[in-house]
Parts: sequence; C-alpha cells; structure tokens
Amino acid sequence: MPAANDNSLGTYLKDRRAKLDPTAFGLPLRRRRTPGLRREEVAQRANVSSTWYTWLEQGRGGAPSADVLDRIARALMLTDIEREHLFLLGLGRPPEVRYQETDSVTPRLQRVLDSLEFSPAIVKTPTWDVVAWNRAAAAVLTDYGPIPPGQRNILRLMFGDPRVRAAQPDWESVARFVVAVFRADAARAGAAANIKALVDELSRLSPEFEKMWRDNDVRAYGEGNKQIRHPDAGLIAMEFSAFAVDGRPDLGVVIYNPATPADTDKIRALVKAHTSKSK
Repeated sequence: MPAANDNSLGTYLKDRRAKLDPTAFGLPLRRRRTPGLRREEVAQRANVSSTWYTWLEQGRGGAPSADVLDRIARALMLTDIEREHLFLLGLGRPPEVRYQETDSVTPRLQRVLDSLEFSPAIVKTPTWDVVAWNRAAAAVLTDYGPIPPGQRNILRLMFGDPRVRAAQPDWESVARFVVAVFRADAARAGAAANIKALVDELSRLSPEFEKMWRDNDVRAYGEGNKQIRHPDAGLIAMEFSAFAVDGRPDLGVVIYNPATPADTDKIRALVKAHTSKSK
C-alpha cells in the first residue's frame, strides 16, 4: 500500500482525468475552468458517489475495492498497462488477469523470429496454441503452415500426432513436462475456462493425457535442454529459453539454440532443404 502521506493515486487519477476530451463522451466544452472531465462526470461514469470520488483524488477516500478500481479504469478509458498501474497505486498489487484470446503477432515480433536463422523459435498462447514461428522451427520442430489454425496446439500434436511423438527420445518425460507447464500457464493467465473443451477432448482421446492431467503437476517453462530425433538429420541437441512478451501477457516466446557446432550444421542443412522445398 502507498504511504499515508503519499497521494500518488489521487495525482494519477487527476492526471488521467485531465487528459480526456469531454466531446468524445458527448459532453459540452462550455464553462470548463480546467481541461478534461469533471470529477462528478468520472464518478457518474464509474457509478460511484461524486463525494467519495473527490475524497479518493484528495487522498481521503480510504482504500478502494478492486471492483471500484475496475469501474474507474473503464470510466477513464485506461489502457491495460494504465489499469495495472492504477491497481498498483491503489491496492499495491496488479489486477486479476483477464485472459484474451489471440491468433497472431505483430509484424515486428515476427521479424524478430525470422532474424533467428538457425534457432527454432515459436510464439505460443497460454493455452499452447502456436501463433507464430520461424523457418528454423518449421524445418526442425513442426511445420505449422499446413496445419489448420485451430489445430496448431502443442498438446494436440504431442498426444495426437505420431510424428511428433516419434521425434521425442523420451516422449513420456517431455509429455509430462508439457502438461505441467500448460496447466500452470493457463491458470496464471486466467484461462481455466478456455481450456476445458481441449482438456475434455484430449482426455477422451488419450488415456495417457488423462492420467497426466489428473496428477495435477505444475512446472515453469524456464530454460533447459531439448533433444529432437529428426527423420532426416538424426538426433539434434538444443538449449531452450522461454520469455514473456512485454505488454502481451497472453504471449510467450520459446527459442531453441543449437547446443554444438555440429547441431548448428544439422539445422542449417534442414533450413536450406526446407527453403528449397517451399519455393
């Protein structure tokens, strides 16, 4: 919580209020001594008492509830990062996660992936749908291009695609890791309801998934070692690291770097062959 003599919350609210254009809300500009919305206009939009909102800006309103902060955030048209900052000032913690489905990445992020010529890289959602990948990932891991968008899910492939299964030297260990991280990612992102249909489907189709899911294990992706048994190049050893996308809590990047120069040579040859095949 902010210190008692620190009215950073009130200062922030006043600043955000002053930056709003009354005409955007159908409000007249006449008789306004200061820019932005009046306190009572924000209070009305947030469905709170005008007096209480005034006290809040003045540092006399006490600690607001999360529900009230949410309404104020909507009233002030705050962005996600501004809303998070509001919660940190008002409650000393970020707001609960609001899961948002996505099926693409920005062109800039795609160019970052493409710059990793011999390092397979993917972008996945908290429900483990792959929404972006680079040429090395298509050549070494899975070519997601021909797969329908709704089927580009790592768990579907791990438990339903014989080729993906055959590529894992220790399939059971990898599958358990995937299920545990998937569970943790979905819960962290507030996507528990969104994964129910997928979990039910995989539980019907795969007794192995059902058993692993019932174990209730959770793990972090973090970083580690990965081996792939490629049908053309044989065993490829890689090191992986997982990163969150700043400003996009719904997206995570996983990058696989070849472990040795020999592995780099194998990936280079696979990328070259994949590029030739794509032309």
